[in-house]
Amino acid sequence: MSIVRAQGLTVRYGESEALSSLDLEIESGVTGLLGPNGAGTSTLLKTLLGFLSPAHGRVEVLGRPAATTAAELRRSLGYFPERAVFLPELNAVESVALAGELGGLARQDALARAHEMLWFTGLGEARYRAVEEFSTGMRQRTKLAMALVHDPDLLLLDEPTSGLDPTGRRQMLELVREIGRRGISVLLSTHLLHDVEEVCERVVLLHRGRVVLGGRLSDLAQSSGWVYEIRVREEDPGRFRRELAGQGIETNEEHDGLLRVALQEPSTRLLFESAERASAEIRHLRRFERSLEERFLTAVGETEVGSR
Repeated sequence: MSIVRAQGLTVRYGESEALSSLDLEIESGVTGLLGPNGAGTSTLLKTLLGFLSPAHGRVEVLGRPAATTAAELRRSLGYFPERAVFLPELNAVESVALAGELGGLARQDALARAHEMLWFTGLGEARYRAVEEFSTGMRQRTKLAMALVHDPDLLLLDEPTSGLDPTGRRQMLELVREIGRRGISVLLSTHLLHDVEEVCERVVLLHRGRVVLGGRLSDLAQSSGWVYEIRVREEDPGRFRRELAGQGIETNEEHDGLLRVALQEPSTRLLFESAERASAEIRHLRRFERSLEERFLTAVGETEVGSR
């Protein structure tokens, strides 16, 4: 089942396009939404919530058009914003209960759920303390309880591990993992690939308001290809690289003539055939798997080149 479907989605801030003719489909489960600063990830979340209106195109969330059913749709969505969202005079249980009422729960139901969610996020013992006294990690977990209190079908998380120490980050990611196990779909927006690798089944990479890479993490990891470190001795310097370039294969020179070549298959046949045509002798060859991070950086880099 698709939880998000966008077609030709364009969202502008004035003359600047934050999302540009975006086509996107996200299945149920836990999905990571990655992108460098300014990629459009936060804009996409706000558009899904109906806070921003598309200039062109359309987007559906849980099978409903976000632009025309936003108020109703929000009862099915949990939102964890990047910024703080607390009223300083309220304690934790009051803050979470208020979020529950805003999500459509009756007062008594909201209070009962607030207690339940604070225990779930590890704040049961601190639920009567003022949120302004909490550490950063405790505030982040309070925000998570606020996003979950009305039992949403889809949880939108915007940088949930921001500002956390390693222990707090691990606790937050374990909570996200458990939420996914409970059958709630999650869209996790973050700059941190490692967070996505920890808890997500799928990933979408945005850059300049467009999707540049996406799919199941397991499939992307398997198809990330291989990188070869190679040094050749040649009578005509540069001919080996030209032979590879003629086949659409780019090389990067590291240092002292050491080249780095990215291929989509582990075979070295193409390298030796190119060396033979270039009358070059391969003196050093080492293969290692291309990391998922490298795959993402390459996708972003190719987009940069294509936009020039």
